[in-house]
Amino acid sequence: MKRSLLLPLPLMVLTLLFVNAVDAQRAPAWLEQAAALPTPAFTMKNVPAVVLRSEQSITISPDGTVVRTVRHAVRVLEREGRIEAVARVIYRTDSDKVRDLNAWLIKRAGEPRSFGKKEAIDAALMDNDLFNEARRRYINASGEAEVGDVFGYETTTEEKRIFSQFQHFFQDDIPVINSRFVLKMPAGWRADSVTFNAAKVEPVVAADTYTWEMRDLKPISPEPRSPRFMSLVPRLAVSVFPDQAAVTRMKTFANWNEVAKWMSEIEDPQMTVNDAMAAKTQELTAGAKTEFEKIQAISRYVQQIQYVSIQVGTGRGGGYTPRSATDVFAKAYGDCKDKANLMRAMLSLINIPAYMVSITADDPSFVRAEWASPHQFNHCIIAVKIGDSTVAESVVTHPSLGRLLIFDPTDPYTPIGDLPEDQQGSLALIDHKDTTELITMPTMSADANKVDRQVEAVLGSDGSIFGKVTEKTIGQSARRERAQLKGLSAADYNRVIERWISRGATGAKTSRIEPRDNHAEGKFDLAVEFSANGYAQVMQQRLMVFKPAIVGRLDRLSFNDGVRSNPYMIDASAYSESVTIKLPEGFEVDEMPEAVKLETEFGRFEATYKIVGGHLVFNRSMKLNRATIPANKYETVKSFFGRVHAADQSPVVLLKK
Repeated sequence: MKRSLLLPLPLMVLTLLFVNAVDAQRAPAWLEQAAALPTPAFTMKNVPAVVLRSEQSITISPDGTVVRTVRHAVRVLEREGRIEAVARVIYRTDSDKVRDLNAWLIKRAGEPRSFGKKEAIDAALMDNDLFNEARRRYINASGEAEVGDVFGYETTTEEKRIFSQFQHFFQDDIPVINSRFVLKMPAGWRADSVTFNAAKVEPVVAADTYTWEMRDLKPISPEPRSPRFMSLVPRLAVSVFPDQAAVTRMKTFANWNEVAKWMSEIEDPQMTVNDAMAAKTQELTAGAKTEFEKIQAISRYVQQIQYVSIQVGTGRGGGYTPRSATDVFAKAYGDCKDKANLMRAMLSLINIPAYMVSITADDPSFVRAEWASPHQFNHCIIAVKIGDSTVAESVVTHPSLGRLLIFDPTDPYTPIGDLPEDQQGSLALIDHKDTTELITMPTMSADANKVDRQVEAVLGSDGSIFGKVTEKTIGQSARRERAQLKGLSAADYNRVIERWISRGATGAKTSRIEPRDNHAEGKFDLAVEFSANGYAQVMQQRLMVFKPAIVGRLDRLSFNDGVRSNPYMIDASAYSESVTIKLPEGFEVDEMPEAVKLETEFGRFEATYKIVGGHLVFNRSMKLNRATIPANKYETVKSFFGRVHAADQSPVVLLKK
């Protein structure tokens, strides 16, 4: 009798279930291949993780629908690198659909663990937005990942947006073995690309598929006062141009004039006015005598409107479209573009033209002229057309629009006439139909960002000290003081000031702290009285040693050890201080530091000492120019500030008569 080769039905079912379960846990082939790659050797210590593979694949259908697939694999090298074991996809509810989100964790011993819908969490992209159609879906495996494990994920989204431009960041701060961007387009379409922060990456073209690829990217070490991270990593910008006969929703931009026209077309209709707004505008400007005073009155009103982010219709360009000015005026809240639009509308009621300005906040180096795209911007401010009688440092001259006063209504602490530090010198777009190129934002001079300090102190024969500090700041120096005052409770603010005094006079106690803010003029004054025991070191009852620089500077710069990799950024600022210390009776100066005078291409410093009628008079000043110092000149910067620090620490020795 022949034996049957068929398994009994129950056993067959169990076998199939077991096989399916094993397959479900098994990582896909692309991830297994990535996990088999060796870990390179790095010269930088404590690299937390390494990206084995990072791939973004875009497939565009003839009607403009985009299917985006992302594959990402990372190996954990240090416990701090476990945070990399997170799968994420960002999507917009108005235009996108997440098809798949799957993740796998391959343990060091080789056994896989899969994650899917049950582990996925869906949440708002930004918690503080009133309404935002951008959301994130993620799987967090960081709690299960260990050193040596490989985590990978794959996401697929379908997007029906209007934009035909894409960006790909080849890495973040950790090293990458392989990173690529793949673009598949309908026949007859073409793509142009620009590479930033690296040599140009040319695509490999096969039929209608373009592939850009980079390999073996080193880790980026964190360094103080370096350019922002996004201005250091290799970035690819791609513009897609459909065939002329194609019927598609996609919006294309060949140059900056096309971007400016499109921005003005969606912004200008929102500059609405009504009788209530007109009445408020007249009320605000009733006492103003000059053009600047009128602009100033309206700017302060708009600054005080509550900031609330509302992102609706972003996939269809809504992220760049402000709400109507009358709506923002009535509800008294809005985001950056809403505030700029409201200010523009109110200025129009007193016949002062103004224009929206697209810019990137937080990174003055990010926007590049080579890629005409609204995707380079994340913020909106305003440019006000002014006459020759209005003078301020935050003025630029537009080729066709003339003199423009630049202002950020969203920053509550920077008044008109000044500009936030992280926007100065950046490239921005004036959203007007005649704009043909980007314009460089103004940079404030050192004298417009100044700290002036007067210190009067009495030194006791026991080494104790009592002092009065009067500090006057303007510009962004005043902005920092203003933000600190407004952002802290009175008790916390006083503690911050006392700690600041104590850094120079150990154990100091303050008896008076009096801040005075003059927002309209961009000034901030601070008066402090303090005392400290043992400020001067008394030795053998006949020598007394102390530092004339009693109070430290608030603008202390930090430096890194070893070889510098990135440029060193210096902001324009000025600082002056005059210290008068009454010396104790019965003591005379035995040793006093020599005067110091330093001068470099980026700044200068001076310190002088003299005795006048029983008082030590110590003066120091520093002026820094806005500069980006190449890494190969870093030692020059470090040496300059090292000598400044040495001068600040130089002691005076008194001898008892």
